[in-house]
Amino acid sequence: MTYRVCFVCTGNICRSPMAEIVFRARVAEAGLDGLVEVDSAGTGGWHEGDGADPRTVAVLAENGYATAHTARQFQPSRFSRLDLVVALDAGHLRALRRLAPTEQDAQKVRLLRSYDPAAGDDLDVPDPYYGGAEGFEECLEMVEAASAGLLAAVREDVEGRAA
Repeated sequence: MTYRVCFVCTGNICRSPMAEIVFRARVAEAGLDGLVEVDSAGTGGWHEGDGADPRTVAVLAENGYATAHTARQFQPSRFSRLDLVVALDAGHLRALRRLAPTEQDAQKVRLLRSYDPAAGDDLDVPDPYYGGAEGFEECLEMVEAASAGLLAAVREDVEGRAA
């Protein structure tokens, strides 16, 4: 049974595609790519059908990641098919929990940086959209730092299903 993870930010062109692409790479490196499916979406549909922001693409490419992405809006009907919904900031967390059709679905929503023990109380990944390249680089650092803990949690869930 495939374990499904969806990363969600506002427009699905900066933070969530970056998290999707980085985490998909980590899943493949861990040999879990046949067991874990990764995608992303936005709380809004403003950029639906667009590619990732060129600054996201540039930072990912500079760091050896794939860059293919098409933006889409998160729909509440997706909760039933997902095991984990990863929000990039507290605003997304609240919006997603409000969209959740059931309490069980609301419990699937977690903040990405909650998987990074070094994050402390600051669990938001800042939106780099209105800034320069350094904001995108900082975003990538935060995503990479949280990915190890997220991978460990997902691996535990996947192995728990197989037991």
